[in-house]
Amino acid sequence: MVQLAITKSKGEEKSIALGKLTFEIVIKGQVQGVGFRPFVYSLAIKNKVHGLVINDSNGVSIQFNGSEKLAKKFLKSIIDNAPIASEIISSELKQIEPLNFTEFKIGDSEKNNKVDIPLTPDFAICESCKAEILDPTNRRHYYPFTTCVNCGPRYSITKNFPFERENTSLHTYDMCDLCAQEYKNPQNSRYHSQTNSCSKCGVELLLKDHNGEILQSNSEQVLLEASSVIKKGFIVAIKNTNGYVLCCDAKNKKAIETLRQRKNRPKKPFAVLYKSIELIEEDFKLTTYERKALTSKVAPIVLLKNNTNFNNICIEQLAPGLNETGVLMPSSALLYQLLNLVETPLVCTSGNMHGSPIIAQNDKAQQNLQSIADYFVDHELSIEFPQDDSVVKFSNSKQIILRRSRGYAPNYLNISNRKESNILAMGAHQKSTFSIIPNKQLYVSQYFGNLDNILTLNRFNNILKKQLSIFKCTPKNILIDKHPNYQSSDLGKEIAKELGANLHEIQHHKAHFCSVLGEHELFSYPKKILGVIWDGNGYGDDNNVWGGEFFIYKKNKITRTHSFKTYKWILGDKMSKEPRLALLSLLDHSYLNDIKEKFNAKEWKVYTKIKDSNSVKTSSVGRLIDAVSSALNLVDFNSYEAEGALQLERCAWEYNGTNYVDLLEGLTINNEIPTNKIVSRVYRAFKSGEDKNKIAASFLFSLSLCILKISEIEKTDIIACSGGVFQNSYLIKSLSKLCEENKKKLKLNCKLSSNDENISFGQIMYYQNIRN
Repeated sequence: MVQLAITKSKGEEKSIALGKLTFEIVIKGQVQGVGFRPFVYSLAIKNKVHGLVINDSNGVSIQFNGSEKLAKKFLKSIIDNAPIASEIISSELKQIEPLNFTEFKIGDSEKNNKVDIPLTPDFAICESCKAEILDPTNRRHYYPFTTCVNCGPRYSITKNFPFERENTSLHTYDMCDLCAQEYKNPQNSRYHSQTNSCSKCGVELLLKDHNGEILQSNSEQVLLEASSVIKKGFIVAIKNTNGYVLCCDAKNKKAIETLRQRKNRPKKPFAVLYKSIELIEEDFKLTTYERKALTSKVAPIVLLKNNTNFNNICIEQLAPGLNETGVLMPSSALLYQLLNLVETPLVCTSGNMHGSPIIAQNDKAQQNLQSIADYFVDHELSIEFPQDDSVVKFSNSKQIILRRSRGYAPNYLNISNRKESNILAMGAHQKSTFSIIPNKQLYVSQYFGNLDNILTLNRFNNILKKQLSIFKCTPKNILIDKHPNYQSSDLGKEIAKELGANLHEIQHHKAHFCSVLGEHELFSYPKKILGVIWDGNGYGDDNNVWGGEFFIYKKNKITRTHSFKTYKWILGDKMSKEPRLALLSLLDHSYLNDIKEKFNAKEWKVYTKIKDSNSVKTSSVGRLIDAVSSALNLVDFNSYEAEGALQLERCAWEYNGTNYVDLLEGLTINNEIPTNKIVSRVYRAFKSGEDKNKIAASFLFSLSLCILKISEIEKTDIIACSGGVFQNSYLIKSLSKLCEENKKKLKLNCKLSSNDENISFGQIMYYQNIRN
């Protein structure tokens, strides 16, 4: 948006006569902490423009002298050549009261104003900084906190806004003379780089043993010795700029097995950290989309399909029983330098205990990780907003976000239909996030995890308080899930009571649906939209456990039209950990004796009795998938979350044919999809000797076909899908192909994860747009 308003008061007429009109450009979006002011300065000098650029509470403000023609040209140059890390939401050009500038300069940022800008996420180390730390002639050689205007931590070290050094954790580190000269020199790449530092004035590393004794305090020696012990097979806890990670040699089987044993992680895959994209390509065949994601400013973990031969890693120990591996490139100079010294990829997993949030404080790391790590690489830079690495994967060209955290959070979503501010949405319970609208922006927090864990709940609450403080926000409306036992809902009730705010309960799956409608701005679409929401569980309007739902959205109303036929919910959350229980609940009575061997005698007696007497039912597709996983003898007990679902997805991808078994053939679909008949058909096919890979692929294809059939019944041309089940890339591939063939438009979560991380955002979209 460009607005140009010209008025001609007497003073302005005088200015016009002198040929010196004064204009202001206001740029909104992700424009602070990305080198925007130095960029504008350089552009102004190049075009001989005199004026001033500052950060203010709305973004970046530029005031300058010139003609109307020059003003428009200057704005176009800014938009067309903006820094790569910036994201412009809007721009405005207007004529203002006459000012006389004799040069162009960067001014001090406005202070003590209410912030109305996106918070800038962390950026991965850029190529220029990589080259510097490897250059023996460069003064930043070996310096592990090398950054510039284009890279480095932002959100992780933010204490307040605008993004100036005094508002970050680095404010305690005064720049040395050379760094200060760089900061003030318009010709230098670190001109106005708020994170600028070097080995003389910056952060120092410490190497400690597992008892906390300091072994080395010189950063260069710390890196050399840390690389040495990793090569010897030891495990090192490293305080990265977003929190601790646990690292070991990814080619050392014994080291990986030791890490699994100490972290009590027998099968869950580990991510692998590579130095370069070229090294990754020695082990994996990358698509264009995967390569772009790996080398992006986010540098997320990307799940890549495994090949048959690996040159640099022990794939069997890293991703046991799976056909894909999480791979990432270094987000910081610290990790990049270490990789160059170790000269092999590293296992890189969050520094935490099972179920707890990533650790960011030195003393807590020493206390909680000393039984896992042999050595610690520490430093004194305070991490204000700890974050896990983000995780994505691709189904053809479609990016599926599995975890939205470092590099993404808490960035804004450019939603054009926001209606009011001071809204707080508390989200869900297991894949917890919160969302707030304190001003004209919307902020979605990083992933936290399961709020049953007291440390995770405390992290959630502390980060929420910090963000509300930064934005000077007092919520007037608080949105919570309808589930009576969610910790996020309980906390929301407490906050509402304390502040006297209005409290609104929003059904879980309707929030999922609204998250997709919101991301794609579909609330004004005039026709019906089919919403397909499949997940593990959520509290339904009928007091049962929903998870396999079909909705219709039209004219700001949501109606539940179809679902999977409900079945007995056995032993609550235990059912999600033991796929055999889902199979017991769903399998036809005539086959039950066939699976008796999956239980001991006592279990069989107790569980079958519970099944017969239990009144709580579920329509969960997540548990349906678990049942099929158990039916195919893939997984009876999940050693980590969704292991059964991942093994089923692996099997489906290993089927190379297209001769699917239609598990819905001949079944009547009215308001309910016959869940138990699908499972029994799967089991019958397996028992008859059909290839399990073909059955797995046929099952996921049949789920896709089911969606298409419901769309045809409801006569919709848009299908919007959300819920954790839609993280299955094979399901997305099948559904995308069917939609393309039948001229349906498929809408998926693309800026947020499809799992419960999107609930808080969906709650806000529901509150603002739904009238039933």
